[in-house]
Parts: sequence; C-alpha cells; structure tokens
Amino acid sequence: MASPLLAPQLIKDSRMLYFGWVPADPGAAAALVPAGLAPVANRAVYINQYVVDRPEQTSGFGAYSLTYLGLDLAGLDLADGTPGRWWTHYFNSSPGMRGYAAERGLPAQPGETTLELDGDVLTATTLAGGAPLIRSRARVGATSPDVVARGQLLYITRVDGVLTRGQYPYVLDPVEPFEILSLEFLQPDHPVSALAPASPLQVTQGFYSPRVTFCYPGGEEPLVPIAAAAREL
Repeated sequence: MASPLLAPQLIKDSRMLYFGWVPADPGAAAALVPAGLAPVANRAVYINQYVVDRPEQTSGFGAYSLTYLGLDLAGLDLADGTPGRWWTHYFNSSPGMRGYAAERGLPAQPGETTLELDGDVLTATTLAGGAPLIRSRARVGATSPDVVARGQLLYITRVDGVLTRGQYPYVLDPVEPFEILSLEFLQPDHPVSALAPASPLQVTQGFYSPRVTFCYPGGEEPLVPIAAAAREL
C-alpha cells in the first residue's frame, strides 16, 4: 500500500528550465491575479518547465513532469529581492501529485513536459490533452563545480478562500552560458495564452540546470496583509 503524501516533500536532481518575460497583453495577464494581491509594474510572467526522471529522486512523489506559470507580485519580495509569485496554471503528469498540489490551492491540471537537448539547444515542450501547448527553446552551456545557486522562492496560493504563503528552498547548479531563444504559445484559444509574450521577447530572468534540489513545503501559513501597489489594468 502506498504511503500517504505528507508535507514536506523533497525532490533532487530535477532537470529544470525557469525564466520570465513581459506579456503581450499586460491587462489580460494581470486579470489572473486575485483581489488582495498586485502584480509587479511590468506584469512579468514566469514559467517553470521541469522533469523528474526517476522515482528515487523524490521522497514520495515518484517520477513526474511539470510546467507551471504565473505572475510576479508587488510588495512580497524576499530579502534577496526575489518577488513572491502567484500560480495561474499548473500542468502535472502525476495524479497523486496533482491531488497533493490541489489540496494546497494550486490550479493542478493533467499535462506532460519534455526537455530535449540537441547539442547546446534545449527544447522544453508542455503538452495538455496530448497536444503541444507551450514550447521554449534555450541555448545552454555547462555547469561549473565552483558555481551553485541557492535560496528560497515564495509562492502564494488560495486555500478555502484564504491567501496562503509557502516558501520553497532550493539548491541548483546553473549552466553558463544561458540564453532564451524563443517562446511559443501553440494553442491561441487555451486560457494560458493570456500570458503569451510580447514581440520581441523581453526576458526578465531565468536559468537552466540539470540538477535542481528543492522542497514542496510544509508549514504553509496565511498571508499577512501587506500594502501592495494598486493595479494598473
């Protein structure tokens, strides 16, 4: 009998492409942020496309792939300046993990993600309903034993109508060089296309790493009200 999925959960050595951009329609993107939160001034969007190849890389989730997206938030920066973030979409290949995520307020839906490396070009493809939904391409280099990135990310969810904060610690080996080459939203009628990028693509941040270790948190807590900038829709 499978053990229950208890918080927190540990994931090690996932392959991960994570970056952000300015959307083509800032108003449509900002409209996905609920009352009580405010997006940053440029309405920056983020995406994380990653793969966990083997069950042994997790404390309980098993192997899975995941793409999630959302917006950076104003007034919720961590000490190092990393903004708090709101999830708008979450496409996960694992039914068990989707249940775990949904209990914590994430908008979990079925989906699959692939990461394919051809020379120095990485292609990350998100599929929903078996059809390609989002495709990212990046030029990636190699990791260095002397370079490690570590810290925490803050994500906000809503559980039973209450805004809730959870911090996600991570350690990763970034590659250098790193460059986003393209980002395509392949189903214009899908709701996620509200987050499609402006042209030309304006990348705000990002990395690729073949080895990312992080936790899905326990100990989430209600978000303490923080004065945030008014929306400019």
